[in-house]
Amino acid sequence: MEETSRYYALLKDPARRKIIEVLGERERIGFKELKQILGLGVGTVYYHLDMLSDFIVQDKNRKYMLNENGRLLYRSMKEGTLPPTLGAKTALSSKIGKWIFLTPLFLKTEKPERILPLSIAIMVFGGLGCAMMELEPFLFFYFPFSIYKFETLMAFYLISWVSLFLFSDALIYLLYRRVGGELQLFACLGIASLPLAIFPYMIMFLSYNIAKYLLLAFQIWSLLLTSAAFTFGKGLRLDKSIIISLIILYLNVIMLFILGEFP
Repeated sequence: MEETSRYYALLKDPARRKIIEVLGERERIGFKELKQILGLGVGTVYYHLDMLSDFIVQDKNRKYMLNENGRLLYRSMKEGTLPPTLGAKTALSSKIGKWIFLTPLFLKTEKPERILPLSIAIMVFGGLGCAMMELEPFLFFYFPFSIYKFETLMAFYLISWVSLFLFSDALIYLLYRRVGGELQLFACLGIASLPLAIFPYMIMFLSYNIAKYLLLAFQIWSLLLTSAAFTFGKGLRLDKSIIISLIILYLNVIMLFILGEFP
């Protein structure tokens, strides 16, 4: 029963069913050709391949093919042992989680050029908020009563998130050898910055001494969204994405200690 539930969870996504079908019919296929067939972004294809890692291997030419378990799964699908569609009802908790992780927005990044203006607008919105409220941003952290000018504070905010994009892209390559999907990753990180972009505007209605107690919740939310950005933008499983996010958070804290921002 547990094994059946696992298959259901994997195959309820039509893209993963399509991958099994394509590999079953063609035996071997390269990443670019598979991406064209699926019509999905680089990160999304990598994600589905990662989810199917127990059923798929790569040959010496790095082409994807089904392993023994994958061939058994393909035959089961062809014989109708497993249903072609799995229309399970979505629980309320999963609906709430979908909006906490902003899944509808992240799904639109499969065509990143369409969502990129929104992502940039979110970053600019956050930068303006920092400048107006005289908050000095340092990625996941804020420091009040900054002595820097309006333009400098806004630039600090934008540079923080652009630096996060460049660093995370390099780190993901070094750890997991994921290439491509840079535009989708950038669009995803713009969405992930939303909680911290909203926070400065809260000070307009609340004093900083009150609003700062809410900052931790916004930091955690943004950290979760950053992990989701790595999942959608680079196709990492969520457990791997969280590792990348925690490394970045740890380095963020270390740099603040070096700069003397923390006692």
